[in-house]
Amino acid sequence: MALLLQRAAKLISRNVLPLTTTSKCRYSVEADPILGDGTEVLVERLEGPQKGITVLGLNRPAAKNSFSRGLVNTFSDILQDIKRDNGSRVVVLRSLTPGIFCAGADLKERKGMTTEETSEFVTQLRGLLISLEQLPMPVIAALDGAALGGGLEMALACDIRTAANNAKMGLVETRLAIIPGAGGTQRLPRILSPALAKELIFTARVFDGAEAKELGLVNHVVQQNEAKDAAYQRALKLAEEILPNGPVGVRMAKLAVDKGMQVDLNTGYSIEEVCYAQVIPTKDRLEGLAAFAEKRKPVYKGE
Repeated sequence: MALLLQRAAKLISRNVLPLTTTSKCRYSVEADPILGDGTEVLVERLEGPQKGITVLGLNRPAAKNSFSRGLVNTFSDILQDIKRDNGSRVVVLRSLTPGIFCAGADLKERKGMTTEETSEFVTQLRGLLISLEQLPMPVIAALDGAALGGGLEMALACDIRTAANNAKMGLVETRLAIIPGAGGTQRLPRILSPALAKELIFTARVFDGAEAKELGLVNHVVQQNEAKDAAYQRALKLAEEILPNGPVGVRMAKLAVDKGMQVDLNTGYSIEEVCYAQVIPTKDRLEGLAAFAEKRKPVYKGE
């Protein structure tokens, strides 16, 4: 048992970060084809009753939010900032371009890359989505438009997915004689099943939000509205449900589930024990007990 706890503690220690508040920063100073111009992904921290929700908006409308080197670099810088931000309790990932979430790789840019550059870029993209997946707070993907190839892989890296009923999605890489290379071959079978994931990848099938809900790929499907942001609005409602809860508890619950899914059941129990140990000494836990006794709403600070 002691060995299991030691193993679990090592897994947890790699992912526990200090909860510090960071200020909003500029992610790039000048336009650059590799570094980006800092506008490929826009960050909005909501206020009022939605304070604690951080919205990441994909913003390459002319290229259908496809993954360029600039977008990947800008997004990576943003994630490095957010993962240490105590003020971000829930992250919502959306597109600022109606009708599209993300079209996957920027094939125009990819065409001009050498074999070595292509391999390096795919490795960098995979790393970006791992960073997104490993953010300590819940991440909700709002699919109000097409999520194809790498776009769907990005959504799979999020904890929860909402989709408009007419949003098209699919891992279509085999149409281009390649495979999903940013984690799709690993995440899809874990979310669905190996056999179903293989069918969807082998056939490069494209399906809509309603079919995605039937498959179990998205948590919620909603009828698209005139503003073309129905999935985003649903994601905000989900985020608002998460906000009142203890942020340290939510983060540790995410970590326990994510790490526990990668190991055998007994090690998973040990991971849960280690994660629980992280919340015992917190001020938030005492606040929760006090609020219950005093019959009031708790005020959690992430401490």
